[in-house]
Amino acid sequence: MILSQYRSHLVKFQSLIALVLLCIGIGLLSDKFFTVDNGWNVMRQISVNICISVGMTLVVLTGGIDLSVGSVLAIGGAIAAGLLKFGIEIPSGNLYIGFTLLGSILGGLAIGSLLGLFNGWTITKFKVPPFVATLAMLTIARGLTMLYTKGFPISNLGDSFAYIGTGWFIGIPVPVWISAIVVVVAIIITQKTALGRYIYAIGGNEHASKLSGINISKVKIIVYGIAGMLAAIGGIIITSRLDSAQPNAGMSYELDAIAAVVIGGTSLSGGRGTIMGTVLGALIIGVLNNGLVLLNVSPFWQQVVKGGVILLAVIIDKANSKND
Repeated sequence: MILSQYRSHLVKFQSLIALVLLCIGIGLLSDKFFTVDNGWNVMRQISVNICISVGMTLVVLTGGIDLSVGSVLAIGGAIAAGLLKFGIEIPSGNLYIGFTLLGSILGGLAIGSLLGLFNGWTITKFKVPPFVATLAMLTIARGLTMLYTKGFPISNLGDSFAYIGTGWFIGIPVPVWISAIVVVVAIIITQKTALGRYIYAIGGNEHASKLSGINISKVKIIVYGIAGMLAAIGGIIITSRLDSAQPNAGMSYELDAIAAVVIGGTSLSGGRGTIMGTVLGALIIGVLNNGLVLLNVSPFWQQVVKGGVILLAVIIDKANSKND
């Protein structure tokens, strides 16, 4: 009995324990790790992954997956940058529509949401496996980004837009505030709303959820739409930080998001996991990335290490599932 309780506490706090041990290990190997500047640097870097990972968590909780978030991130940032700098020109009608900062941001969020909603609609309407549907969207969204930008960056977006990714508010970087708001809203959704209960129910047993009257298609479409919007938020942050919308932005970001979700304890089978667990997972990935850079580890070995960490997290998740 005592052993069982000890094991349950260990499983519950395994992500936090891993983060603490990782920080101690890197801190012992590099005197630059435990500095204020580096701490804010890590937080600023992981803010994008937190936004994406929160959306990925909601999707995975329903038993799905979204491989398109990196490409949706790119087109969300590109649309926001393009609307702000160039607006919309309609030569045939001799019409030009300019956009304010808020309007351009809303435009980027809208395109991200629409692509996410399309993912959900494809999955529910045509019963396409989420892996296949979102893999297709990964390519579609990347192609649309290249078409929109013509393969060139959209740069020099102004100080107001740059403030989103580089500014500070009350002594804290703005991207950290944005990711914190995303996390708080997601926690409220998952713990305090009917939608949150439906998400967990569908991931736990989709057939039983259907019999109990839950509109599974509607819930899934909403969840994928949220994931698309959060990916676009990440794209706007990156575009702002770089002062440039890069056509190849977000490459492989879906892998970091999935890693954060799995390391944070969310089951890939759905129905089990928390938003705060995902935040811890994103912190672990961010600290690991930062530590490997500080230790001058080859970028190629960094990929090997991250892949190994993801594999280990999945193995631990499967072991925990068997023992539940």
